[in-house]
Amino acid sequence: MASQEKEIFRDSIGTINDSGKRNFIYPKKPKGKFTNYRTYVSWVLLGMLLSFPFIKINGNQFMLFNLSDRKFNIFGYPFWPQDFYLLVISLLVGIVFIIVFTVIFGRIFCGWMCPQTIFLEMVFRKIEFAIEGDRNKQIKLNKQGWTTEKIRKKTLKWSLFFIISFIIANVFLAYFIGGDELIQHVKEGPFMQIGTFIKLLVFTGVFYFVFAWFREQACIIVCPYGRLQGVLLDNKSINVAYDYKRGEHEKGRKKFRKNEDRNALGHGDCIDCNQCVVVCPTGIDIRNGTQLECVNCTACIDACDEVMDRIGYEKGLIRYASEDSIAKGEKFKLTGRLKFYSAVLLLLIGLLVSLLFVRNDVDATIVRLPGKMFYTEGDNIKNVYTFKVINKTINQIDDVALKLINHEGEITMIGGNSVIKKQDLTEGTIFVLIPKKELKSSKEKIKIGVYSKGKLIETVITNFPGPIK
Repeated sequence: MASQEKEIFRDSIGTINDSGKRNFIYPKKPKGKFTNYRTYVSWVLLGMLLSFPFIKINGNQFMLFNLSDRKFNIFGYPFWPQDFYLLVISLLVGIVFIIVFTVIFGRIFCGWMCPQTIFLEMVFRKIEFAIEGDRNKQIKLNKQGWTTEKIRKKTLKWSLFFIISFIIANVFLAYFIGGDELIQHVKEGPFMQIGTFIKLLVFTGVFYFVFAWFREQACIIVCPYGRLQGVLLDNKSINVAYDYKRGEHEKGRKKFRKNEDRNALGHGDCIDCNQCVVVCPTGIDIRNGTQLECVNCTACIDACDEVMDRIGYEKGLIRYASEDSIAKGEKFKLTGRLKFYSAVLLLLIGLLVSLLFVRNDVDATIVRLPGKMFYTEGDNIKNVYTFKVINKTINQIDDVALKLINHEGEITMIGGNSVIKKQDLTEGTIFVLIPKKELKSSKEKIKIGVYSKGKLIETVITNFPGPIK
């Protein structure tokens, strides 16, 4: 029964009250060593996020996910639909890396690198603190009627939220249509690009809703990663954790009194100041142990360290630690599961690197025209094909011609030789004519070479139907 009462907090979440309505969280403004580190990291990540769609490497956008044109750039490296297997392996590498990272460090990604947390805590929340003040002032302001002060502050805050959401929407769109395309649309104005402008307003509305109202609910309710950590974490995973052995002792927490021997009384170092709770952006009490809602933001560490320092106690009552390190004093060590995940990750990375090295700069497909029979022209057999040649490089490929490699005969390209612009493709129709004496079966395998200025740049194997032997 005592154990059930201790775990009763898991039956509800801090963002929902007893009547089932939204309980808005007003976290206290955090300050301290870890908050400063997270701020520096967030500046770097925000700079990367905002600049990646406009950085180019060898003419390629650094990050691009153009679904409509089926063009993808990752770290300036172009991917085409024909490279989809590389994209899948890259995603698998990312997923396994997150799994390994989570097994070791818990949900540290959420607190330090997740765009949701960075934008909410390091941009929108900071604006809110600057305009409305800290926790108590925000609560007081929201409880009071619509006075001139409240209207002014809310209008200013909501206006800034909308502007920033609009900027984020523009950057977000640049990842999908391209940075140059977005800049061109901005220059032409919203009335010339009404479709793009409507998309921007939709994205702006989504971001505004998430960061102005939905907030921590995105981490608690929507994000699947919080559920995933429940499967991946174990007693050896390093999380933001409360040292209950030091904080509780035999008789639990107790309010601080000067010159009191807490050890003699059987009380721990936790003085029940509640600062770790009021500073939490998801409204949890870290002293209850690992919880789904915790995003490892370290705000509780800074709050607790500040209190411990003020009363003369050792810092680290709340710190990065594993359950086993607190309960048994064990140091981190590689487990069998972690070794397995690491081996899979290294295998996938090795496979991806190998495939990238053997990846062709030119990709060609030649397919026989459906529904068409072969033609007989004297002693020759002719078939009709469609071809597609993709140029994945940043240089134009001139004088593209198709020639037979392992058979006598000729290929006629409708429209003559082609020119393929950088990161573009050419397609068309060809006639392949081969003497009957060259054919050994009714479905001959023929090899066709793709040449540029007489130099072989790619080969394709296809079937050549003919008369039954």
